[in-house]
Amino acid sequence: MKYRKLGKTGLKVSEICLGTMTFGNQIDEAESVKLIRWTIDAGINFIDTADMYVDG
Repeated sequence: MKYRKLGKTGLKVSEICLGTMTFGNQIDEAESVKLIRWTIDAGINFIDTADMYVDG
């Protein structure tokens, strides 16, 4: 996995981001957990969890 610096924070985030827009609506909790575990195992540490997705 390739990583990039996040501004001047000192953090490094993966170039790939998991968007969770369909979690809780189109994907149930069990599938969501499986996908997050796979994501972390793949080295992805950038997860978009904006709380506005499910409710529009």
